[in-house]
Amino acid sequence: MKEYLVTASQMKRYDTNTIEKCHIPALVLMERAALVTVEELRRVCGNHPYRVLVVAGGGNNGGDGLAVGRLLMLEGCHVTYVLLGDGKKCSPETARQADIVRAYQAQIFSTIQDGEYNIVIDAIFGIGLSRQVEGAHRSAIEWINNSGAYICSVDIPSGIQADTGEVMGCAVHADLTVTYGFYKVGHVLYPGAAYAGKLICRQMGIDKYSFMGTEPYWYTHIGTDAMLLPHRRPDGNKGTFGKVLVIAGNRDIAGAAMLAAKSAFRTGAGMVKMVTAIENRAIIQQYVPEAMILSYGAGMQGHEDSAGAFYEQRFMEELKEAETWADVILVGPGIGTAQHARELLKFCLSESSLALVIDADGLNILARDKELRQALASRQEMDRTVILTPHIGEFARLYGCSIAQVKKHLTDYPLELSRRLHCTVVCKDARTIVVCPEGKHGYINATGNSGMATAGSGDVLAGMVSGLLAQGMSGFEAAVAGVCLHGTAGDLAAEKKTEASVMAGDIIDNIPDALLLQCKDKADVNRNPIFENGAKT
Repeated sequence: MKEYLVTASQMKRYDTNTIEKCHIPALVLMERAALVTVEELRRVCGNHPYRVLVVAGGGNNGGDGLAVGRLLMLEGCHVTYVLLGDGKKCSPETARQADIVRAYQAQIFSTIQDGEYNIVIDAIFGIGLSRQVEGAHRSAIEWINNSGAYICSVDIPSGIQADTGEVMGCAVHADLTVTYGFYKVGHVLYPGAAYAGKLICRQMGIDKYSFMGTEPYWYTHIGTDAMLLPHRRPDGNKGTFGKVLVIAGNRDIAGAAMLAAKSAFRTGAGMVKMVTAIENRAIIQQYVPEAMILSYGAGMQGHEDSAGAFYEQRFMEELKEAETWADVILVGPGIGTAQHARELLKFCLSESSLALVIDADGLNILARDKELRQALASRQEMDRTVILTPHIGEFARLYGCSIAQVKKHLTDYPLELSRRLHCTVVCKDARTIVVCPEGKHGYINATGNSGMATAGSGDVLAGMVSGLLAQGMSGFEAAVAGVCLHGTAGDLAAEKKTEASVMAGDIIDNIPDALLLQCKDKADVNRNPIFENGAKT
């Protein structure tokens, strides 16, 4: 299911729209936020008379926390309230919530009281945090993290920057985070995602109507979504479902080529033709017997002799024929960075107008070759689909910065590179980013796990994206679907083998189940539409 990811400024605007244009009072929204938070706490922890500590700040997040504590108190919990900072500088809504708590004869302290607590409600900072956490607030966060209690953060763990997931000096390690309306970008990006614990989004009155016609830029997929799957014609054939030309695998380096080809097939491509070194032919035929093979030999790999020159000329003629046959080209996995690899990439850029996916060594060549980058950026066929799939290190080389800078600007730099080179960019990391230059939306992937940080995983993704692209999806759609399904297959593999044991081949083996999960009605996946309830119609 598609879920929007919003920034702090967007959420504040939606909040204001709801209050001012939909006429729902701020205190009503605060009460509803507290109600759904208590519901989630009870769902996890049960209906027991817990000892609860509420640690609130002066902003509206603190007001939410005070309201949560009051509701728990009325349900029989023993609640201790702490309001950090100058109580006279609270927001009007939080000051009102403090007055309500006192009206119930409860005391509000200015410092954390010694004692044993079962549950801590973290409501120190909300999504508006933009400075480093210091002083009494830092001490409170450290105390919470060392309390041994079950920690529930209100909206976002205190100390996490809502737009980037950055830790602002220190942050609460929550067991449960209940957020409202929409997930925030900082909930999904690391390290923020690692601090949220179990993340739940509940509706409390701020819905899509609050967009007032302007949707958020970022989104993700959570759960299943049949829209990730390309349409399959019931009367189709192997040509109908796309032909992928995979240019991959240097001499005696066949693994990347095999993984890319097989994953393209597993994702639904009808035909795959491999372009690879002649030394790889036999092993590829064993691993992917369904694939056709066009091989090059000594003449293409730097051995200059008359026989080699003749072979190279013949190979290039056959390559042009293969390009005419194909719908999509994937170039890069395992091809190396020698001159023959550069010529293969140059062919794809200058002598073809097919949809193109550039991965791995293709990206490394592009990063160090200004001429090829200029050819890509200034190409005449601006409507040509080109997808770049760099991991974080390859991206840094392409962009011209450090890995640390990429991680800090993960929602900015990929879009800048996309516009610079006029390509869809898939920036692969623990949270993969997908953007295209003219797109109204960008995608942040929430599937996958640490087990996918393994050799060959990127080759599998490149094959999957190419397979989806060959079936008629747009470049952005194929990239998003490929990334999401790749992560889902990795999650399924980890469930069966543990994250530590996942290999790239395991991801491929779980692609069919990943596709199956996206269907809303699994019974319909292989249903013959001619028959209904066993009777011909």
